[in-house]
Amino acid sequence: MTGWHLLQAAPAVVRQPVIIGIAALYFVVVAAIGVWASRRTRSARDFFVAGKGIGIVTLAIAAMASTLSGFAFIGGPGLVYTAGTGAVFIVLSASITNTMGAWVLAKRMRLLGEARGLMTVPDAIGARFRSPAAQGLSAVAILVAVVGYMATNFLALGLVIDAMFGTGLTFGIWLAMLVTLSYTMTGGILAGVYTDLFEGLVKTAASVTVFWFVWRAGGGMEGISRAITAVDATFLGPWGKMPALSALSLFFVFGMGALGQPHVAHKFYMLRNPRQLKWYPLLMSGAMALTLLLYVGVGLVMRAKVAGGALPPLVRADDATPAFVLGFTPGAVAGLVFAGVIAAGMSTVNSFMNIGAAALTHDLPRAFGRRVGEELRWGRAWTLVLSLAAVLLAQLPGTLVAFLGIFGYGLFAATLVPSLAIGLNWQGATREGAVASIATGLTLTLGLETLAFFKAFALPTGVTVSGLALLLSLLVFFAVSWATRARAASQLDADVRMVMDA
Repeated sequence: MTGWHLLQAAPAVVRQPVIIGIAALYFVVVAAIGVWASRRTRSARDFFVAGKGIGIVTLAIAAMASTLSGFAFIGGPGLVYTAGTGAVFIVLSASITNTMGAWVLAKRMRLLGEARGLMTVPDAIGARFRSPAAQGLSAVAILVAVVGYMATNFLALGLVIDAMFGTGLTFGIWLAMLVTLSYTMTGGILAGVYTDLFEGLVKTAASVTVFWFVWRAGGGMEGISRAITAVDATFLGPWGKMPALSALSLFFVFGMGALGQPHVAHKFYMLRNPRQLKWYPLLMSGAMALTLLLYVGVGLVMRAKVAGGALPPLVRADDATPAFVLGFTPGAVAGLVFAGVIAAGMSTVNSFMNIGAAALTHDLPRAFGRRVGEELRWGRAWTLVLSLAAVLLAQLPGTLVAFLGIFGYGLFAATLVPSLAIGLNWQGATREGAVASIATGLTLTLGLETLAFFKAFALPTGVTVSGLALLLSLLVFFAVSWATRARAASQLDADVRMVMDA
């Protein structure tokens, strides 16, 4: 939340006509995509999986857009400014993850979806283990994380809309919700995917453009490095200002954890031709590399400016991006960046709206042996309910909203990676192992994060709740599956076995 205080403190700068005009144009394009998609959304399959008609380029850029939320433009540069090169370990694993995502997850999910007509991530878990309990538990985990994630993003979007248009924070939060809801509720995931495509292009253009100004303002990487190392040689060292264990924990959580992010994995069902997956690692990694130029560059150049005495230290690390674009780039570039930040938040929220509505409409009823009639209508209704719940939460005290969103990534990782990413590749995994690991990840993440929030518990330096929960969830998954290994073969249907052998 704090990253927008600088914007609010300088409304005359932020509300330049060119900045407002670019942001307004962005909203117009998003609305047009929503209208187009609504005319092509006629069934629940269209609403939740875009009729399985998405090409690989669109899929890769949409996946990148929903993966890189506002953290890539605000929190990330702030972390680089504070922690140095240690912060790069969050994104260093991206190319490895994208390769694993294509071959150990995307291919099997797409084939299994074709064989069974699946539409959600919990669908795949339920089909793999022939377990309504595993499907229902994974849906609960998704819902808990989704509402918190949505609230955090609505708050961030409300802050930037208020800073740019002077709407007031409350109105800005509601406006962000209404705009995102309008195209999600009418056009479903089809609108979301093509909006993500547009938003991904906006974010990439903003990142590349800003990096050029970073290069010029800092005198190239040589100038940036010289200014920083003259004051603090460890800042650009292998671990930066982080303990080695912290950096490695980030690499583990964001490397393995990315395989359990449902807003990305869900998109694999939509691919028109699974043979195109051979291009996914290159396209996804390339798009992420370009978009993350801002993440790394802005944090380093702002640290260099402070180290060289050209700027006073930032009051808040999250102010790094707003301070740089307002102070070192033209108004048009600043407008593009702020539009990119809005795009980052909205693309992530749209994906969460869709998977949350699917959990309520599709997965939870099936976990109890029921099917919902008119899934398209109920999917739209639950999208509205989830949005209202999130926007009300977004107006709670900022620290509480941050808490609601902070455990989302780790919760997805600890509950979904073992049963989904490993379960679809290991025929020795069992239903009991899947249920136990999901329950372990859900309980540990919520319990430890809550205790940490109220300062009743603290892990050793360098150990994160998300990393610990993911590790223990994996150990439980393997241990319980081994203990119940005699049941593994009988729990694996023939068509699922064929998909895993493909």
